[in-house]
Amino acid sequence: MSVDSIPEARTAPEAPQQSLSTAAARNLATTTKSAPQMQEITSRWLLRMLPWVEAEGGTYRVNRRLRHTLGDGRIEFVQEGATVRVIPRELGELALLRGFEDTDVLTSLADRCTQRDFVAGEVLVERGSPADRLYMIAHGRVGQTSEGQYGDEIVVALLADGDHFGESALTDPEARHDCTVTAETSGTLLTLSRADFVAVRDSAPLLQDHLDAIASRTRKRQNKHGEAEIAVSAGHVGEAELPGTFVDYELRPREYELSVAQTVLRVHTRVADLYNGPMDQTEEQLRLTVEALRERQEHELINNREFGLLHNVDYKQRIQPHSGLPTPDDMDDLLCRRRGTKLFLAHPRTIAAIGRGFNAYGLYPEHVDLGGQSVPAWRGVPILPCNKIPISKEQTSSIIAMRTGEKNQGVIGLRKTGLVDEYEPGLSVRFMGINEQAIISYLVSTYYSAAVLLPDALGVMENVQIARRPR
Repeated sequence: MSVDSIPEARTAPEAPQQSLSTAAARNLATTTKSAPQMQEITSRWLLRMLPWVEAEGGTYRVNRRLRHTLGDGRIEFVQEGATVRVIPRELGELALLRGFEDTDVLTSLADRCTQRDFVAGEVLVERGSPADRLYMIAHGRVGQTSEGQYGDEIVVALLADGDHFGESALTDPEARHDCTVTAETSGTLLTLSRADFVAVRDSAPLLQDHLDAIASRTRKRQNKHGEAEIAVSAGHVGEAELPGTFVDYELRPREYELSVAQTVLRVHTRVADLYNGPMDQTEEQLRLTVEALRERQEHELINNREFGLLHNVDYKQRIQPHSGLPTPDDMDDLLCRRRGTKLFLAHPRTIAAIGRGFNAYGLYPEHVDLGGQSVPAWRGVPILPCNKIPISKEQTSSIIAMRTGEKNQGVIGLRKTGLVDEYEPGLSVRFMGINEQAIISYLVSTYYSAAVLLPDALGVMENVQIARRPR
């Protein structure tokens, strides 16, 4: 018999259905359902911990005592392949050139800068050697070390991208290096010799006048924070003549204007009318929209270039970890730079790196109770997660430390309440009408900003390595 003639195998007939199927039964049943879920929602510790201050008129002015500290900023560069050049106007970040705006002279100085590449472990300058040039770090990290009181070597500072040293050598022929500078990573720096600086100065009378004015200004008496000193007499007897004084203020205090995050929420009338049970569709749409706006608000408070915390840290409050991975010593360095530190903020992956760094020393971060929730802490200061702090492609991030509150002269959040159609403090939901497609529109707006009342209220540890494990 051929294969083609073999009869097909018979299949058993399906058993008749004896009861209602679950698929059909669901059409008559009311399901138990959850409210709409949203993975973007985070704990938003920053919004919870910041003291919020009312900004009437949409602006908050920070008045401070007059400060004479000059040129403590960082210098920026441009890169063309392997060539690095300093931006001429960025030389105004130097103390000697702060406020000098003659572009031609600054360009002449920038053109005389010489590029130098270095490798890890290279000694850039020796302590006690003659200083004859300014060093500006374009990329990389270097360490400054000196001799301690008992003959041991101590770490003075860690410098990274945008930092500089040796500025006094430009005007002082007798200057000497007070620290040994050693490269901790490979990188690039630019140097400006005293001879080149003097040559430009001698050909530019405006620069000479500016340097004379700087010398005169720096002779004013200051306290250790750079503020104009308040003359006070103490311990005198008899009829000693008391000094007269006054507290001078900054003539141009900084003003913070409220920023805004907005969106237009659209809901079809058919959805709002027919599908409101058991949950109000409009209310659920609004709830998730508000959550998204609050997430964006926290992101802006961290990263905005105008008022974001990472961009408003005073340069003297920025430190580098000694070995890349955050250690207890690094956390102490960050903590000791301000009184009354209220909290640390770090990316969750950075908090994990902190734990690894502590474990390498045989330590484990303690925990404190914060609003009924147990959170890790160091020296009693909570370490709170914030996934808005960026992680670079080199797997480095930052740890923020801050003091908060107006009374403590710390960091505060700014907002305006009492808005028309206010839905939450500082957030309003305004009905915008119904268009010809029967779609309802709501304008959802929130206004916010942040202010740093004193420079030491906010600090950051930069370039924290979060991927490498301790050896």
